[in-house]
Amino acid sequence: MNPFRFGDLALDDAFTDRELELAELEADIRNGQNVVVVAPRRYGKSSLVWRASQRLVAEGVLVAQIDLMRAATKEQLAALLSRAIYEDIATPIYRARERAAQIFRSLRVTPTITVDPVDGSLSFSFTGGYARDDVDATIERLLELPAELAGERGRRVALVFDEFQEVLELDPRLPALMRAVFQAQPEVAHVYLGSKRSMMRELFNDANEPFWRSARQVELGPIPADAFRPFIERKLRETGRSIDGAALDRVLASTGGHPYATQELCYALWEETPEGGAASVETVAAALARVLRSENAHFTRVWDTTSRTQRLVLQALAAQPAAGLTSGEYRRRHGLPAPSSVQKAVEALVAAELVVREGPGSYRIAEPFLAEWVVANAV
Repeated sequence: MNPFRFGDLALDDAFTDRELELAELEADIRNGQNVVVVAPRRYGKSSLVWRASQRLVAEGVLVAQIDLMRAATKEQLAALLSRAIYEDIATPIYRARERAAQIFRSLRVTPTITVDPVDGSLSFSFTGGYARDDVDATIERLLELPAELAGERGRRVALVFDEFQEVLELDPRLPALMRAVFQAQPEVAHVYLGSKRSMMRELFNDANEPFWRSARQVELGPIPADAFRPFIERKLRETGRSIDGAALDRVLASTGGHPYATQELCYALWEETPEGGAASVETVAAALARVLRSENAHFTRVWDTTSRTQRLVLQALAAQPAAGLTSGEYRRRHGLPAPSSVQKAVEALVAAELVVREGPGSYRIAEPFLAEWVVANAV
């Protein structure tokens, strides 16, 4: 089987490097320290937390995870909280499923609890139509439960919120409610994951926000080439293949250590390399073409949503990452319009997470293969 994985969580042997971040995150959760983990999508935030959770659960730590991207309403948030608390905290503590389910009977809004006839698992749902205060009181009570349940048995507990910035879409008042509960839970580690960096920075760095300076902040970057190199070589070797040095350099230069992109390109590389063969620079080129074909629909949609000036900026950055995007020389070389138009376009691209700002006036395209696609396809 192809040993490289992308798209799903990188668990077990698929997890690459991040050993320092992993050790620090595990220590933070054991100590009840709140943590913010920020990185663009596909940088491995969720994989990092899942890896830490695997180890900590084996030690007896209770870890409940809530993906806020799955909640379109506060009622759905309450349902996600209920299920996570039931499965990951209450059930391990009480063992008996019925006893664990009893804790939800006293909520201001009582959930409808459905039993799966096949495996006996429970699902929770909250119907609409309740007063806002009743829904808020229910969420507040659910957020209080993990500390109370774990405290009864002397267990360490962690609440993990994936894509935490989505609380603002649900209700701008939610951060204040959550912070009011969490600041009275020093024994609970709260872990906040976010991919929209500007929103996460505002939530945790703005003195006017409830979560200001309430958590240790970690920003994930690319994985160093020295860490990816032995991983790629080992995976190929274990499946009867190899790669020469120049080809490996080309892989890492193409992806820049981007976790998802490196796994995706190596997946295609493995498919292009026959068993017993060695991947060459030519093999990498064929693998890259394969990746661009598979990503064509995604990149076409991205391209279709950008304005004319944004497309010109993307073309310029694909050809030459800029350390002076609005300078006269750079604009003349790449046919860009006036500085004000370029600045407006690049700010919109940064907000859309398509472009990364690396310093004053310095920008690059965020997704490695988007730059390749723009060069090959955009006219």
